[in-house]
Amino acid sequence: MFEAVIGLEVHLHLKTRTKAFCGCPADYFGAPPNTHTCPICLGLPGTLPVANQKAVEYGLRLALALGSRVPERLVFHRKNYFYPDLPKNYQISQYDLPLGQGGSLPLGERAVRIKRLHLEEDAGKSLHLEGRTLLDLNRAGSPLIELVTEPDLRTPEEARLFLQRIQALAQTLGISEASPEEGKMRADVNVSVRRLGEPLGTKVEIKNLNSFKSVQRALEYEIRRQTEILRRGERVKQATMGFEEGSGKTYPMRTKEEEADYRYFPEPDLPPVPLPRSWLEEVQANLPELPWEKEKRYQALGIKAKDAEVLAYTPSLARFLDEALKLGLASPQALANWLLADVAGLLNERGLSLEATRLTPSALARLVALFERGEITSRVAKGLLPELLEGADPEALVHERGLKVVADEEALRALVAEVITSMPEAAESVRQGKAKALDALLGQVMRRTRGQAKPDLVRRLLQEALGVG
Repeated sequence: MFEAVIGLEVHLHLKTRTKAFCGCPADYFGAPPNTHTCPICLGLPGTLPVANQKAVEYGLRLALALGSRVPERLVFHRKNYFYPDLPKNYQISQYDLPLGQGGSLPLGERAVRIKRLHLEEDAGKSLHLEGRTLLDLNRAGSPLIELVTEPDLRTPEEARLFLQRIQALAQTLGISEASPEEGKMRADVNVSVRRLGEPLGTKVEIKNLNSFKSVQRALEYEIRRQTEILRRGERVKQATMGFEEGSGKTYPMRTKEEEADYRYFPEPDLPPVPLPRSWLEEVQANLPELPWEKEKRYQALGIKAKDAEVLAYTPSLARFLDEALKLGLASPQALANWLLADVAGLLNERGLSLEATRLTPSALARLVALFERGEITSRVAKGLLPELLEGADPEALVHERGLKVVADEEALRALVAEVITSMPEAAESVRQGKAKALDALLGQVMRRTRGQAKPDLVRRLLQEALGVG
């Protein structure tokens, strides 16, 4: 019996205004090539880097949120090897004193241990076109956090879930957009396969995976590949692999570098900077409610465990729900139901994010409250939801269109009699015990009341009129 042992290296682009060590704008996405550069990030002689304080603060937010140990001083190192798209030919990174060591991220009933997280600069981008390679250095020097886990993951599904959790945490902390589609969150995976109970196998690294789906697919293939090698009695070779999206296969890129190959040494242009305890305490005090804390709070409010998990780890939904809950108009579970089912369904159907609509927490809470109080039916509420996405007011729509529930029993009793008379075959089927026929009669009453009658009341009146239980 074989098992996989997986560790992740996650790169998060920090949401700072400028790059890590210069004043160039860091928001390069969509900009023309090589327009966000300066002598510092181009690596020209005689230039001096200056550390971005906001990038350090963002790194500290993540470290403290994960419970990592933070050093007493900030130290940068040079990591040396050939980067075709980083003009300095070295990367300013961190080595033996990273911004955070240890800590963990909750994952279900257990936690994934964090080995370290450190601040560094990104490289540029190589574009391979028709036998030529073009360089876009807009990204060079952008601030990154690299987060390295211990080898605590065992399946591709766990790896994908961990990345989704880190994405949610980064977005909740406000430090990164963490969008793989924009290259603002990337992952390398380290995976080995062993027989149960045996020591760790030979590790293979798969580089530059830019989507959660790619991480899962690459791991699934690489685990199968290594398992087959071991079953043949052969040894897995340590290597750095790439992943081909089309074939779904990994391929060798180069032999794996060892730590000594990078020739780390302290960055001479950036002296160590103390990290005052008072600053760390201030950063800690200003951390928002973390996703796992939010999940527990939602469950305490009576929201189902699975719904609480989805909401807590989807920052846009969590922010919306929290605003709606503050109003105290509708029950927490009802709001969760509408957000996760009806609202999410409409957004998926239209290809929109919640932020791209004009739906407000107040409007949704008032719509749900109207339904919960029995003033409108579920059908009416769902029918109004698309207009709320355009900014409409729920009470105004109900008033203007006369959509309040019809609860007058005498009026409904008369309508039920009319429907039974107009549908004698369905009425007879009900008397003969065919329950589905009752639904046909109920549907006709609901149509005649434009969905405004209470279905339970109509069903009872139909049963009484037809003499069935």
